[in-house]
Amino acid sequence: MSQSQAALNRIWSEVLLEELTRFGVENICIAPGSRSTPLTLEADANSKLQIHTHFDERGLGFFALGLAKATNQPVAIVVTSGTAVANLLPAIAEANLTGEKLVVLTADRPIELVGCGANQAINQNGIYSSHVTGSLNLPSPSTSIALNWLLTSVDQLMHQQKAEQGPVHINCPFPEPLYGGDKAEHKDYLESLSSWEYSTAPYTQRVEPLFMSNMDTTEFSRHWQRKGSIVVGSVSLTEANKAKQLAQQLGWPIFCDPQSGASSAYKHYDLWLQNSEQKAKLSPCEVIVQFGSRIVSKRLNQWLVEQIAQRNAEYIFVDPQRDRNNQAHLPQRHIVSDIAPWIDGQLAALDEVAHEPSLWLDVQDSHRNQIFEAIEVFVRESANESGQQSDKQSGDDEPATELKVAHQMGRLPQLADVFIGNSLFVRLVDMVSSAEGYNIFSNRGASGIDGLIATSAGLTAGRQKPSITFIGDTSLLYDLNSLTLFSRRKMPSVIVVTNNDGGAIFDLLPVPSEQKSALYQMPHGFGFEYAAKQFNLAYERIQTMSQYHQRIEQHLEQGEGTLLIEIVTPPDQASEQVKKLSQLIHAL
Repeated sequence: MSQSQAALNRIWSEVLLEELTRFGVENICIAPGSRSTPLTLEADANSKLQIHTHFDERGLGFFALGLAKATNQPVAIVVTSGTAVANLLPAIAEANLTGEKLVVLTADRPIELVGCGANQAINQNGIYSSHVTGSLNLPSPSTSIALNWLLTSVDQLMHQQKAEQGPVHINCPFPEPLYGGDKAEHKDYLESLSSWEYSTAPYTQRVEPLFMSNMDTTEFSRHWQRKGSIVVGSVSLTEANKAKQLAQQLGWPIFCDPQSGASSAYKHYDLWLQNSEQKAKLSPCEVIVQFGSRIVSKRLNQWLVEQIAQRNAEYIFVDPQRDRNNQAHLPQRHIVSDIAPWIDGQLAALDEVAHEPSLWLDVQDSHRNQIFEAIEVFVRESANESGQQSDKQSGDDEPATELKVAHQMGRLPQLADVFIGNSLFVRLVDMVSSAEGYNIFSNRGASGIDGLIATSAGLTAGRQKPSITFIGDTSLLYDLNSLTLFSRRKMPSVIVVTNNDGGAIFDLLPVPSEQKSALYQMPHGFGFEYAAKQFNLAYERIQTMSQYHQRIEQHLEQGEGTLLIEIVTPPDQASEQVKKLSQLIHAL
């Protein structure tokens, strides 16, 4: 085949990538591969695109997910054909559940080489199934197909992504040759796009009315005098703070998930909701307003079900994503709206009528304060239990434990973003932390343990701020390759791995005791000192809480690059402490 095909491949890739920039794509993540050469070289030639690379497609997908979280803009991914395409599925599945806008560009063999024994060819059409909000399977580039068709097809997909959120897939079959060629020989073919080339707008534009809410302020005002509660899920810190303002003006209790970066006077609810007396005080609640999804607390989710299904409380869910977020299938009113403007409308209306807060639940409940104090005492006294040795010192000189690290989240430097992985640690943070004022991120869509380091690296790259990542040992083993993404960064970052030698979360689940260790926890016996060395990261194994805080503060303020902190604890320490703490709260 002549070099004319190589030039056509490049022309289609040039037009495709340029159109994506007009829909807000500024970052593009590329894995090595030959079949993806037209996309790779045109990405390099486009000055509007910032290129990020990684040799591991699975990690690359999660890195792009982190960038999308950080920038709130669509992020493109380029991979070659074959299993490289399949390796992106975990990140795509996560993005689909949490609404990150990934634009997945997969190079492919032309159709005549699929299903006939050709090398590195699999059926890529529809490979991501329902995990993408839309897909486009392009034909091989040809002058018989107008470039105008390519633009309107891409535009339709990108308008769909803008409306529905989530990832989209464009499959790009490129015939050989893949290298060389002169685009100038197709000058006549390009002339049809002359006006588009001199523009900065998408080829086609779509104007839709801004659908902010299906419950206006006047209608919602009927709830102001009722006994209500506010639940804050996985939202931005700005949105969480606005929700706290609304709760204060209404006089309603507010429960802030750790992913929100906020706390309240009703902190530690996952523990005190286990106390029957405290839980009963919430029974009069008549309306629950939830902002954002993905609540970590099992107890709070159970209370929502009881209150709505058994006591007929009204359930209002405010979130810009149109997807159903209602795991118990409760009667729900979903207000499809950006959260901050919706709350601003309520606050303005409350100010206008000089509304007086209802204050139906005592903020300074003496019994709840007793529970708070019991939690503080338990965490202090638990530091010397379960096999760790100390000189019976107190405070920061006590041994570092998972429970104590979670409890002291609020002492982290606020100059850093925080990323929390999916392990026992996030449950501990939900139970005992009262951190306030942090930008906190997580992958709580599919809640997998894969790709967590890569996602955090993408966040750090996108936000250009110091970061602290909390991850379990099994999760870190799973994503060890992605440490290379941190090795390239000069921005000071800290990765804290809590190493309890396997999946300690299974200690809190009713798995069969005979098979728990071998088939669930899977102890490995590994440490991470030499992993840090392999990827040129600084390393320190921490023994005490004073060391822990000192090294984090010192590195974030004065250091460069990434410090890996390892905290080694007995396998069953944290889970046993959680069980004892729950028993204590039940009895109070």
